[in-house]
Amino acid sequence: MPISSLPSPYGIGTLGKAAREFVDFLAEARQSYWQILPVGPTSYADSPYQSPSTFAGNPYFIDLDVLKEDGLLKQEEIDAYAWGDDPAKADYGLLYENRLRLLARAAARGWERDRAEVDAFARENGKWLPDYALFMALKRQFGMKPWLEWPEDIRLRKPEAVAHWREELAEDVRLFTYLQFLFFRQWADLRAYAHEKEIKILGDLPIYVALDSADVWSSPENFQLDEENVPVKVAGVPPDYFSADGQLWGNPLYDYDYMRRNGYGWWIDRIGGAEKLYDVIRIDHFRGFASYWAVPYGEKTAKKGEWISGPGMELVGMLQNWFHDLVFVAEDLGYPTPDVAKLLKDSGLPGMKVLEFAFDADEESNHMPHLYTPNSICYAGTHDNSTLAGWRKNVRHEVTDLAAEYFGLNEKEGFVWGMIRGGMSSVSNLFVAQMQDYLELDDDARMNMPGNALGNWRWRMKPGEIPEGLAEKIARMTELYGRCEPKPAEPEEEPAEAAEDAAEEAGAGAVDEKETGKPVRTGE
Repeated sequence: MPISSLPSPYGIGTLGKAAREFVDFLAEARQSYWQILPVGPTSYADSPYQSPSTFAGNPYFIDLDVLKEDGLLKQEEIDAYAWGDDPAKADYGLLYENRLRLLARAAARGWERDRAEVDAFARENGKWLPDYALFMALKRQFGMKPWLEWPEDIRLRKPEAVAHWREELAEDVRLFTYLQFLFFRQWADLRAYAHEKEIKILGDLPIYVALDSADVWSSPENFQLDEENVPVKVAGVPPDYFSADGQLWGNPLYDYDYMRRNGYGWWIDRIGGAEKLYDVIRIDHFRGFASYWAVPYGEKTAKKGEWISGPGMELVGMLQNWFHDLVFVAEDLGYPTPDVAKLLKDSGLPGMKVLEFAFDADEESNHMPHLYTPNSICYAGTHDNSTLAGWRKNVRHEVTDLAAEYFGLNEKEGFVWGMIRGGMSSVSNLFVAQMQDYLELDDDARMNMPGNALGNWRWRMKPGEIPEGLAEKIARMTELYGRCEPKPAEPEEEPAEAAEDAAEEAGAGAVDEKETGKPVRTGE
């Protein structure tokens, strides 16, 4: 359930009341993990996988009601802006136009009041926050153009240009610094609340960072760029199940030779930043550590590329040893090449199994549940797939017929709940389903269509959409398949007369605790 998909009256999900209510729902449903999408700021196409910073939090997620309670905003100020007419879809255009203007009011009121706390926060995050705040200020200064189109002196971060613009844009730098302070303060409160309810946060870490990001602009030496800081090759995947042209992501590729010489310090800082957000980290496109698809910069599709060997266990093992209290999960989807299989085995990380990939009648799939091992995570589907209801409508009937035969699906239980039961009953140590599937929604609620740049990431759960009894239904299935301890049965109260008779009978055999060392049994 993405943060953005939580219900709210202000255009997008936030870290406030609705997030806590969702934690309460998870606890009531006897769940242990809440998996979310990346929580960084979004940019072009609104994708959480193309963020201007791998370290920063999304200002859209700052809860406005919490700011009002804190004296930083007034209700009439919040109500003065439009946030969209459809509670089931995020309107990113309106958010882009209005949210920052409103948050700037909060920053104007809070900067001096919270100065000591903000300064402490800035010192704690000194490796990334100054560059991020300046980067975002520069984006506004240059009409939101990519940094590759900025004037050469600041594009190449010449010291005199950096010093000039940091002073020239000091007000905006303070704004973006303060917004990160607000985000992380609200995030820490939400995460602490989740931990009180024994819910852990499973976060998603994109393996790559966006080209138009503070990460690349501020440390170009970590990436495969030429002398003008223009990419040489970029990331993607070759033609596959999702797209005949492949997927041209456009992310700059890492210069692993440079990173190796520097002890992979950039990766240590990056995972250290993620550790402040998540309890478990799913490494998206894990196979890129084994080998990655490199496409010449400027290509229009991902067809023309080559596989290049990645750092493998040298990097993965170092991160595991460095962050021994963190749990990592490998998103190992895609064609199972031997190098990826070996890296997964050597690392010992759990991989992913997806029920929607299991029943293609043309070939046996390693996503069939009888082939699972405990060291895996079973997903009904992912944010890149149809919902279960949508999948049933869209795939060939031979596929759903096989699923029905395999799981013994029936009309009384329903197709969607039968598939969920199939995942719950698997041997995988963790089972994850999208909230859309628990709500039995069709593909109007699909989160992402890979290969389509626009129109994704918009689904939101409407207020009151969780039906009564859903938490209990999920809890019962979770208990039934041993994924949580059964709740102890409440003792039945004996009728008063029967209790008195039992007490009298017990009194006849009373034994003094002083003589035996055992509790006294009396008729009292």
